[in-house]
Amino acid sequence: MRVSVALPGALRSYARGQAEFAVDVPDGTTVDGLLDRLAVSEPALERRLRDERGVLRRHVNVYLGDEDVRTGGLLGQPLRDGDRVLVLPSVAGG
Repeated sequence: MRVSVALPGALRSYARGQAEFAVDVPDGTTVDGLLDRLAVSEPALERRLRDERGVLRRHVNVYLGDEDVRTGGLLGQPLRDGDRVLVLPSVAGG
């Protein structure tokens, strides 16, 4: 099955400049499993998304469709063909 990963400008340089790209994953792959796959295919991006223990960094927000995977408890959510995962770094400032 194929899912898409969308990145804002701040993260694109860590994924070969891509704004959005498709990732082929086996049926039953979860959001966390997709992040594992990105760790192999896009290691520079992985270092910005998860820490050395594999835990999603506090300043990174990941959405499955419109749902925040962290607050919605969706890291273990199985993906469906055609799903879109959006990765956004938190923005702070005044």
